[in-house]
Amino acid sequence: MVCVVIALAATFLSEHYGGPQLLYALLIGLAFHFLNSNPKVKTGVDFCGRTLLRVGVALLGARITLTQVAKLGVGTALVIVAAVVLTIGFGLLLAKWLKRPREQGVLSGGAVAICGASAALAISSVLPQTKENERFTLLAVVGVTVLSTLSMILYPFALKLIGLAPAQGGIFLGGTIHDVAQVVAAGMMLGPEVGDTATVVKLFRVMLLMPIVLLIAISYRKHPDAKAVDEEVPLVPGFLLAFIVLVLLATIGAFTPAMTQAASDASRWLLVTAIAAAGIKTSFEDLMKLGWQPVAMLVGETIFIAALVLGAVMALRLGL
Repeated sequence: MVCVVIALAATFLSEHYGGPQLLYALLIGLAFHFLNSNPKVKTGVDFCGRTLLRVGVALLGARITLTQVAKLGVGTALVIVAAVVLTIGFGLLLAKWLKRPREQGVLSGGAVAICGASAALAISSVLPQTKENERFTLLAVVGVTVLSTLSMILYPFALKLIGLAPAQGGIFLGGTIHDVAQVVAAGMMLGPEVGDTATVVKLFRVMLLMPIVLLIAISYRKHPDAKAVDEEVPLVPGFLLAFIVLVLLATIGAFTPAMTQAASDASRWLLVTAIAAAGIKTSFEDLMKLGWQPVAMLVGETIFIAALVLGAVMALRLGL
C-alpha cells in the first residue's frame, strides 16, 4: 500500500506539474526509507521491487510486434543492434577503466543502450542481489531519467541544425533517447513522421531487452550472490518467457488496441510502483557512497551511443 500510494502521488505530480513520473516515484520513495526497517512494510516493499517489477517488464512485450521490426529494414535494424551491443561493451570498458565492479558496467550500459529505467530494473533483477548493486541501480535510474529528459529537449534542436530527413531523424531519436515517453515527445516536436519512426525504432530497442537480460541471467546464474533471493535460479527467468509469448501474441493480432493500451498502462503502473519500492530500500547516504564514477559512466555511455547512431545515420544518408 505504501508503494502504491507513492506511485499515485508521483503520477499526480507528473500529470499536474510536469516532469518524469518515474523520477518522482524514486525521490518520494527515498524520503520514506525509514519505513524499510519495519518488517511488515519491508515484506511488501520487497514484493513490489521484485515480483511487480518482473510482471511490468513482461507486459512491455504486448506493445511490440515482429511486423513493426520488419518495417525498419535490415540496415536500420543492424545499426540499432550494433549500437546496443557496443554501448554495453563500452560500459564494461568504462567500468574497468574507472575500477568499478563489472556489474555496474553491464547495468549502466544496458540502461543507456536499451530503455532507460525499465532496462536498469530488469537487468538488476537478474544480477547478484547485493547492497552495492541495489544502490547503483537507484543511481542508474536517476541518471538515465535525467539524461533522457535532457536528450528530449536538446536532440530535436540539434537535428534541425543538422538538417536530417524525417526518417533519419526518427532513427536517431529512437536509437539514442533512453525512455519511451521521451522518445515519443521528442519525435512529435519534429512532426508526426519523425514521431512514428522514432517510436518504432524505440520499440525495437525495447524488444532487445529480452535477449540481453537472458544472456546476463545465464552468465550470472552460477554467481554466489545470485542465490541470495531464490534457492534455485532458473535458466530462463519466467518474466522473459512471458515477454516472448506476449510479443508473439501481439504479432499474430491476438490483442485489440484497447488490450494493448491496457497492458502498456499496467506495465507503466507496475514499474512506477517498483521504482517507489526501490527508493524505499535505499538511502541518500548509500547513494553518495558511490562517488562520481557512476555518473561519469552514464554520461559517457549516453554520448557514445548518440555519436555512434548519428555517425551510422549520416553514413546511410550518404549511401555508404
